[in-house]
Amino acid sequence: MAAETGTDMAANVAAQTAGADGTDAGGPPVGPWRGARPLALSGIGVVCFCVLLALAWRAADTLLLIFSGVLLGVFLDGLTRGLGHVFPLPRWLRLTAVCLALAAGTTGLASIGGATIAQQGRDLGQTVSAQAGTVRDWLAQRGIDVPFPGQGGEGGKPDSDAKDGQKSGGLQGLAAGILKSPGSLLSDAGNVLGPAAAVVLGLFNALGNIAVIVFLGIAFAADPGSYRDGVLRFVPPRRRPRGAAVLDGAGETLRHWLFGQLLTMAVIFLCTWAGLAFLGIGGALILGLQAGLLAFVPTIGPLVAGVVILLASLASGTNAVLGALGVYLAVQTLESYGLTPFIQKRALDIPPATIFAGQLLLGVIFGLWGIALALPLMAVIKVMLDQIYVEDVLGESKDR
Repeated sequence: MAAETGTDMAANVAAQTAGADGTDAGGPPVGPWRGARPLALSGIGVVCFCVLLALAWRAADTLLLIFSGVLLGVFLDGLTRGLGHVFPLPRWLRLTAVCLALAAGTTGLASIGGATIAQQGRDLGQTVSAQAGTVRDWLAQRGIDVPFPGQGGEGGKPDSDAKDGQKSGGLQGLAAGILKSPGSLLSDAGNVLGPAAAVVLGLFNALGNIAVIVFLGIAFAADPGSYRDGVLRFVPPRRRPRGAAVLDGAGETLRHWLFGQLLTMAVIFLCTWAGLAFLGIGGALILGLQAGLLAFVPTIGPLVAGVVILLASLASGTNAVLGALGVYLAVQTLESYGLTPFIQKRALDIPPATIFAGQLLLGVIFGLWGIALALPLMAVIKVMLDQIYVEDVLGESKDR
């Protein structure tokens, strides 16, 4: 009896001690502390996510600049892989050959048609500006006031308020952090050296960003495996095979989409150029070139290209406008019902409304970079959602 009484008393003391700190010896929290640890971890996760989102917001342009370098790396990697199927050479030699061929081709095109493109570009700018003024005056006579880009605010003065607080990225963002804001830098340079200083600094920023993209692209394409393995080091060991599959799937999707998009852009350029040149519209080469380049930005890019083509054709008369409209509609029909479903079906299958909504969202958040890179960003996000959330979390097939 005495032994049993001692055992019961010891159990009661242990129970009271466990209840005092909210934990049970060898077991999970009990009483009011039940679920406190998961809640705290969730709160820490939310705070960390908000901090990362704020940092991404502050450095959005620079992050998208890096993503542009990734896209170039995917492009160079795809060409290097393709060359490997023909010539079984070391990877570094194949990449060198690809880079030299691209550099030689770009230099050759610039030397042969650079002067023509530059001259047609200047003429196109003057024509579009003049025809835009004509359209604006025609609408103003009918009581419709449409502010065109560059018209400015009241009294025709440029509206500089919209530029206040604008984020800058790349080398310009780096200079802003080290020295001062790019706006004040350009303003001071313009006051001291004249308007040419702003042009020189803007050209330096553009060339600097291009240099950064080229360097990152070559670096990523030179040894993609090391960057892939570096990312996987942040993944728990038991989940690394799945993480590798996700990264490989994202890379394959980007590669197929990018080469399909480049093929689509080339076809649009050739068809637009040939159609407008057949109609005798001036600047057909530059109009076809801008239509092909703007095809990189879905939905919004073709609309901008169509407006430019119609404004440029106004100088040639009504028949030229109708003919240019017919060429534009024919090319867009070919792209929408022929090229895109056939070429991009394997790489990307996102409804048009979803693409447009994503462009609006990324454009509001990240500006022009977000609009231009919306589709490849959405392609990567879709792969991650399909493989991580749909397949792993929900346990469903993405093709269901």
